[in-house]
Amino acid sequence: MRMLLWVRHPPSRNQQIAIALICGIGIAFAAVEYLAGWPDWLTAERVPRGPRITAP
Repeated sequence: MRMLLWVRHPPSRNQQIAIALICGIGIAFAAVEYLAGWPDWLTAERVPRGPRITAP
């Protein structure tokens, strides 16, 4: 639907540049993750659930 609207009323040059930059950044992040993998320091580790402290 969005593409049909863009065919009928194309976005301005500045909007085209912004769209291209956003798509490029997303593709770059996906490529880095695919090629290099997810860094260990960004991996969340599960916190073990210990005994809960209850009020006396």
